[in-house]
Order: sequence, then C-alpha cells, then structure tokens
Amino acid sequence: MTWRGSASDLARRLARDAEAVCRHYLSNGKRQGRYWMVGDVHNTPGRSMFVRLSGPESGPGAAGHWTDAATAEFGDLLDVIRESCGLTEFRDVADEARRFLSMPRPEMQSHGAQRQPAAVRGYPESACRLFAMSQPIVGTLAERYLASRGILLTARERALRFHPGCYYRDLVTGETQTLPALIAAVTNLDGRLSGLQRTYLSPGLDPSGKVGKAQLIDPRRSLGHLFGNAIWLGLDPRMPIPVMAAGEGFETMASLRTVMPALPVAAATSANHLAGLIFPPGCRRLYIAADADAAGRHGIERLSQRAGEAGILALVLRPQLGDFNDDLRHVGPAHLAASLADQLVPEDARFFLPAG
Repeated sequence: MTWRGSASDLARRLARDAEAVCRHYLSNGKRQGRYWMVGDVHNTPGRSMFVRLSGPESGPGAAGHWTDAATAEFGDLLDVIRESCGLTEFRDVADEARRFLSMPRPEMQSHGAQRQPAAVRGYPESACRLFAMSQPIVGTLAERYLASRGILLTARERALRFHPGCYYRDLVTGETQTLPALIAAVTNLDGRLSGLQRTYLSPGLDPSGKVGKAQLIDPRRSLGHLFGNAIWLGLDPRMPIPVMAAGEGFETMASLRTVMPALPVAAATSANHLAGLIFPPGCRRLYIAADADAAGRHGIERLSQRAGEAGILALVLRPQLGDFNDDLRHVGPAHLAASLADQLVPEDARFFLPAG
C-alpha cells in the first residue's frame, strides 16, 4: 500500500461520516443544511468555513471537501485533522484518521527495522516523553494558576505536572515560542498514559497577583490518543469505581473534586471525547457535569445513552453560574457543596460531601 493510495482511501472513508468528523475535530461549528459551518480549519468559532456533508466520493461537490471563504483555502477532511490537531507529518495524520475510524494501522516499516507495537508509536510516545520532562507542580506557576481558580488538589493528584518552557506553535503563522504550561495526563483505566493536555500559562502575574492563561487564541492544546480516555483525578486502577463524575473541562472537574475530594472524576477534554468515555468496571452511578453549549449537550446526551445501555444510572449536575469553576470562585466552596447536595443521590451526598 502506498501512502498516496492510503491518503485517498482515508479521505473517502472519512467523507462517508463527514458530520461525525466535523463534530469531533471542528466542535466549535454547527450543521446548517448540507454544510458544517465553522470559523476556520483550526476550529475557531465562526462561519467563514463550510464543509460539505454529502455528495459524491470525488470531484466537484464531493462530501468532506471544504472551503474557507475568508482565506480562499480549501481541502479535505485529512487537512481538517492535520490542522485542527496541529500535525506536520502525514504519518501522524493518517494514524489519527485511522484511530478515529477504528482502523488498524498498516504494517509499513523500512528494511531491517524491528516492528514496534502500535501503542507506543507517535502521539503516546511524545506525550510520555513530555510528561517525563515535566516536574511536580508544588511551588510552581501551575500550582498558583490552580489556586487562583480556587482549585486545591496539588498534593493528591499525580496526573498534574508543570513544564517551565513548553513548545507552542501558532497554527496560523507557524511561529514558535516556549511558555510555562500545566501538564495534565490523559490515561486509560489501567492508569497508562495515552496523551496529555497542555494549558499554557502567562509567565507573569496579572494585576491582582494571580496566574492566568497565556494570551493566546488557543491556550490549551491536547496531544495523544484521547478518545475513550480522560484526565482522571482520584483514579486507582486497583479499586472498583461504583460512583464517579465526568465532564468536558479539566477545571470543571477539578472544581468538583475540590469540594468532593473522595469522588473520582474524569475530564474528557471535549464534548465528543466525553460522549465516548470508557466506563470503569463496576460503575453503578455516573454524574455528568453539564455544559451549556450545543456540543456539550450532545456529549451529555450521548454519554447518558451509553450509560443507560450499560446499566449505569446517569445523573446530570448543573452549575449555578456558567460552570462549576465559576461556582467555586464566585459563590465559594460551601455554597457549591450545598448546591451539589441537592443534586446527588442522598447516600452519595452523605459520603462525598463534608459534614456541615
């Protein structure tokens, strides 16, 4: 199999599920008639780029073809994967496309090269290397960033690290810089690292003396095999997890764990990844942190449906403000706990929330 043949075949396969691809990689857009509308191929909110969701497999009007009216750029769904994920090598783009399509990776290697298991190639290897290069967050800008958001987890969570000079590439200009970053491990249920999320931080303090995100269009980037996995806080692979909570954003789930430190939580990093989260064995109740946007509602609905099919009771937790981190910061942990007490199953409220 040549890479050219592989590219055309992958593009056709992706085009057959064009809407699913768009919901996954262009989650800031929405469907309008026969098109998916979004700001650009980097998943910026807006309406200047449109992707055809139906049509022939090739030629004019083919499904999966897109055009950006603002820049005159055009391409297919492989280009969407490359640009939205920030990839440069076609091998990495093809691996990501096959992962999305649940396809096996082709056996391609140079003469004399020893075959590697697919699980250690590409993204997971890069994620493991970056995580190993990072340091514990105690005493770092990452700890101050979390504290500025009311999140107090640092002594308990092994999933969190800090990198003082993490590589960042602007996907529009191609310019690169190094910035401090909070590193959060994405793992499977065995605790094996499959990817990570980088939150780029401002190197200095804001006028209030707090640490915020870097002044970037996209200060958060993910790397690795994310679908089905999550940033787990409180996961012990040796123990059953009968009750847990899941949601999209790391800060949202870390805020819940701040007020319920005994509750295992999973941050899936996006609405589409939330929809595909793999449930731990023995799970009986799943609390899903609400997200108000359309993509968030889609993720909640799909995860709730899958939970029901697996015999798991799914209950939605709703914040008082925009999200649970807003609640934690603006109404305080005591009021957030009181709000949660009214939404949890009584026995869970007694077990996970502090008395009084």
